Amino acid sequence: MGEFADKAKGAANELIGKAKQAIGDATDRPDLEAEGHAQEAKGEMQGAKGDVKGAINKI
Repeated sequence: MGEFADKAKGAANELIGKAKQAIGDATDRPDLEAEGHAQEAKGEMQGAKGDVKGAINKI
């Protein structure tokens, strides 16, 4: 996967994770809130992966 694809998937996962956290908090569902935290972290890692690929391509 390329730099921009990783960044896009990362941003989408972060957004979905934040939404799950909010829904879990609003509906008093700690399992959904925890799932949202995990998905947001996954998105942050995907974004970082895209940043690394971009840095390597500039070398």
